Amino acid sequence: MRLEIHEYLSVLSEVSSAMTSSLDADTALRRLCRILVPRLADWCAADLVEEGTIRRVSVATSGRPTDQPTGIGPLPPETEHLLLRLLRASDPLLVRACADSPDGAAVREAAIPEAAVRETAVREAAMREAPLREAPLRLPPEGSAIVAPLRVRGNALGALTLARLGPATPLTDADLPIVEDLAHRAALAVENTRLYGMQHEMATRLQHAMLPRLPDLGPLRLAAAYLPARESSQVGGDWYDAFRLSDGTPALVIGDVEGHDITAATQMGEVRNMLRALAFDGREGPSGIVSRLDKVLAGVGGRLLTTMVLARLEGPGAGGWRLRWVNAGHPAPLLITRDGGTRFLEAGRSALLGLDPLLPREDAVAMLPPGSTVLFYTDGLIERRTEPLERGMTRLRRRAGALAGADAQTYCDELVTVADTANEDDIALLALQLPDDRS
Repeated sequence: MRLEIHEYLSVLSEVSSAMTSSLDADTALRRLCRILVPRLADWCAADLVEEGTIRRVSVATSGRPTDQPTGIGPLPPETEHLLLRLLRASDPLLVRACADSPDGAAVREAAIPEAAVRETAVREAAMREAPLREAPLRLPPEGSAIVAPLRVRGNALGALTLARLGPATPLTDADLPIVEDLAHRAALAVENTRLYGMQHEMATRLQHAMLPRLPDLGPLRLAAAYLPARESSQVGGDWYDAFRLSDGTPALVIGDVEGHDITAATQMGEVRNMLRALAFDGREGPSGIVSRLDKVLAGVGGRLLTTMVLARLEGPGAGGWRLRWVNAGHPAPLLITRDGGTRFLEAGRSALLGLDPLLPREDAVAMLPPGSTVLFYTDGLIERRTEPLERGMTRLRRRAGALAGADAQTYCDELVTVADTANEDDIALLALQLPDDRS
């Protein structure tokens, strides 16, 4: 390989950056192969072991990666195949071409621990059944390769293979420590992505489990949707809620607790439950309830930044349905009339929770036309890193107005479907639809 120390450090820097810049193991390994070819090898392959199957993630030749998403066969319990022997070893193997080898390559047996040789000795019948009987590495007459296991805490995660295809700069024993170091870094990155995946799945399940079942509100129609961020490192604290107060009045909530981890998801559940308890007796308006919640959170939870809209639907009276709400630093709800008119309910704004529980809050009131829909949502529906917020709000008005006349669930489904192509943050939606007095 013949690397000067500064070249080696440069490669290590690039490899470390590539392996830590993605939370997806396949993406990280593809980037690794692109770096190693042609700087360290003429050919490079990365394989992963997943549920007893070896899957080739990427192959790079002369700087051109070739991804093979399909598996190359189930992992037999024992086989003398080079790659599988390696996965049961702990050290990298140096491979040199040999004309009389059936696989087109000869393995330097001294590099394979005796225990691994015994462990992988098989009967000819077993080899005939092994799906991996075709070798994944065939070297030209003067080629050489190093195959290094990706191992973490004794677990075989996969393998990294580097090959030189000509006699000018063959791989030698001196290159084994370099490839071993690269494989170790790759293995740690793969393990971290898998641990992240497990944590993310657990947090997502926790968050979904906390999302409530919507109540039956008679002639009123409710629908909701939740969409996690497309490439979020962790889940967030977005939530929606709907429940009846003690007198039967419907209460509606949309909110967002600061943070993107299991703690945020757990705190979201705590805030939701506190709010339900404080609101249930119905003796106060939304602003009074949120003020009390802010004081409780300051007293028992410390500084917990939270935005929310708490609304109460009153009626129907002589004038129809009336919405009473308070907005604590949250995006304004959107009212869509049955003929497609739209406007944001901007009144009732106050500071978000967690700043100062003594800051004043006031209710806002609006009469809702028959057949109209009120959309409560979190900021992930309208915010994009590359554009001003006003553009996202305009886009929401246009799309929601075009859905006029649709049912509440269609509003949620369509808006989430459109957002799914670019959502950079979690999205929670709650749609309330009033009966149309013409029906």
